[in-house]
Amino acid sequence: MWSKKELIDKQAEFWVRMAGGSTLIAACEAVGVDRRTGRHWRQATGGRIPRKRPAPSGRFLALEERRRIADLHPAGEGVRAIATELGRSPSTVSRELTRNGPVPGRRGRYSPYAAHKRAELAGRRPKASRFDDAELASVVQAKLCVKWSPEQISLHLREHFGDRAEMQVCPETIYQALFVQGRGHLRADLHQHLRTGRAVRRPRRGTTKKASKIPDMILISERPAEVADRAVPGHWEGDLILGSNCRSAIATLVERQSRYTMLVHLPDNHGAVAVRDGLLAAIATLPTHLRKSLTWDQGTELAQHRQITLATKMDIYLADRDAGLAAGHPGRARGECHEAVGGVVALPGGGVGSVADQNVGLLAA
Repeated sequence: MWSKKELIDKQAEFWVRMAGGSTLIAACEAVGVDRRTGRHWRQATGGRIPRKRPAPSGRFLALEERRRIADLHPAGEGVRAIATELGRSPSTVSRELTRNGPVPGRRGRYSPYAAHKRAELAGRRPKASRFDDAELASVVQAKLCVKWSPEQISLHLREHFGDRAEMQVCPETIYQALFVQGRGHLRADLHQHLRTGRAVRRPRRGTTKKASKIPDMILISERPAEVADRAVPGHWEGDLILGSNCRSAIATLVERQSRYTMLVHLPDNHGAVAVRDGLLAAIATLPTHLRKSLTWDQGTELAQHRQITLATKMDIYLADRDAGLAAGHPGRARGECHEAVGGVVALPGGGVGSVADQNVGLLAA
């Protein structure tokens, strides 16, 4: 069994490793704690890595000073002797023992860790939640229940309540109210209405660069300026929607200028060969002047990009691994399509593959 100091140190190291990109299991094994303990720590923060505490200013007692008081006071040292040892005023030590010391007539002793925790809680300045406003909370909850994303809700409030500051809220505030305990007054079950359905925030990738598994890539930085301007039709962006248990998939193709969307059904396999064949069949239906370029992320499903370029004469650009696609069209298409087929993919034994081809065509329309 660890002491409180050891547990605090282990928790601090756990978050350092999580911030560095480690998985929960790897971080728990490196720190030496049970996975359930790591899950409890992550659940308490909603998956959000805590900010590093600022260094003590010296105005208030530090944890090391409280630990020294805990050593000296039971040994019979007086308040003035302890104050001299710490370089503090005797009144500071006296107040500390009065507030957090043992109660006269009861058993117990001064606990430095409990005292430090109480001092931190007392020193916090409570900040009112944006959702103390009942009208704002009601609007946000109503929109979440109909599958609106926090970004959409924030834009909606800005458009319809632009002259009322109390009705404005940024997407991050909504996410924190859903993920972090005690950060808002929204219902605890509303996270189920997010498109991901997650109750905790998934940590981002680590900063370490990994070698790509896709040969002969042309990065998005080499893409012509006319693609970014969206002035010329025929430039596409693509992404992949995975079904339940990753058994099946739908590839999305979004034309950058018109936002016209094509869906490619991949019911049995979504490897590089299956994606190549599906994309070739979809692109073949397009007129030649609408086959200028395709932008994709660095998913291994596009490892056959050279064969697609040779067959279609379309230039294929792959986004930076850390940045994702430069525009949000494929991400929005993925979220909206996944939401539309969500009732189907959730069926036991089902997946995107259980959606009939005519339903995929209906979604594309």
